[in-house]
Amino acid sequence: MTEGQDRDAGRSFRHDEAGTPARVWSRALADRALPDLDVPSTVDRLVVVGAHPDDETLGAGGLVHLAGRSGWEVLVVSATAGEGSHPRSPTHDPAALAARRRGELECAAALLARDAAVVCLERPDGSLAEHEEALTAELVEAIGDAGERTLLAAPWRRDGHPDHEAVGRAAAVAARRTDALLVEYPVWAWHWGTEQDLPWAETSVVRLDDAALAAKEAAVAAHVSQVAPLSNLPGDGVLLGPALLEHFERDVEVLIEARGPAGDDALDRVHRDREDPWDVGGWYERRKRAVTLAGLPRERYGRVLEVGCSVGALALDLAARCDELVAVDSSEAAVEAARARLADVGHVDVRRAELPAQWPDGSFDLVSVSEVGYFLSPRALGELVTRALGSLAPGGHLLLCHWRHDLVGWPLSGAEVHEAFLATGAPVVVEHHDADFLLHVLGGRT
Repeated sequence: MTEGQDRDAGRSFRHDEAGTPARVWSRALADRALPDLDVPSTVDRLVVVGAHPDDETLGAGGLVHLAGRSGWEVLVVSATAGEGSHPRSPTHDPAALAARRRGELECAAALLARDAAVVCLERPDGSLAEHEEALTAELVEAIGDAGERTLLAAPWRRDGHPDHEAVGRAAAVAARRTDALLVEYPVWAWHWGTEQDLPWAETSVVRLDDAALAAKEAAVAAHVSQVAPLSNLPGDGVLLGPALLEHFERDVEVLIEARGPAGDDALDRVHRDREDPWDVGGWYERRKRAVTLAGLPRERYGRVLEVGCSVGALALDLAARCDELVAVDSSEAAVEAARARLADVGHVDVRRAELPAQWPDGSFDLVSVSEVGYFLSPRALGELVTRALGSLAPGGHLLLCHWRHDLVGWPLSGAEVHEAFLATGAPVVVEHHDADFLLHVLGGRT
């Protein structure tokens, strides 16, 4: 916990002020027949992330225990070491408090799930909103290639604490990129909130038996720096007093299965912030486009689809080789830039769309997927493979070109993108391995 929290400009709260009593929330929960959390049988891994040590125990400690008891792989991630919980402590400076809280985190995690792994990301306590992009990348890495097997539990994006909400937003984006199943747990919302504040239609529960309750109680007690005073001096007081802890002593844990958008605007932000984010006039991009165009088996195509047109540099080249071009990008800023670049080309239709979900109608003689496949989740990539090959006209071609180096914050590599297409058995017409990029042209149905 961190002392003195602001929910928004219209409401502030502190840990040491009276909040909503636990009995009020217990009555609200009793009045509703909330469903049990429904987890697919394919999920056997839990990644629980908190902003500070103790968040994971308070909001999802029972879930951690039940997952570990069921033989799941459990990873506990704390974004910070919680060094800001006692900013006026006369006995603990931030470094000492961070070391103490890291130890408490490890102890609590072991009490909840004996084999749980623990990672502290060491981001600065109190300013996580400034580190969301880095947090997202670290959570994507933590989930790895096991997204469809992973339940990701994170603080609720409307929890009221700016650090909690920042971690919640980062987790939502990481879940979207990796296909992890996301649930969000309230912590501070129990203190400041009322019955009207919780999205009940998106809420489910995990029921805790006696063993889970006992493990959670022991884990809460392990966060000694928060549940007991650091000393009897001013500034060393208790942060988690009895009234606050009562919210987390129920035999159910409430989880929110948020259905809203993840807010992943990274690619749109890249195009908003820089007029030419990929340096399309540089040698790498110019050479890559020349090799790409040279790899096309036909001099001219009828109808062409470009998936992920960005600022329209490749689209301009493809337009010279076809009768009709549909160029699509998910970024509104990219679409605006591409339209400006292609304004004088009459047979080009530049559209904003989320592919593969919003796939354009009709068939295509050429589908280009260049430098975009690794910005999809594995599940979305699988759908893209199906859509792209399925929309090829007889005798059509599928063009693939991707950077070979690692991308921070995204789960797929260029090689994995190409392998997903090659695994379909589509015939390889052209293949080029470069130090920096891969190029394949595949044939469609005949």
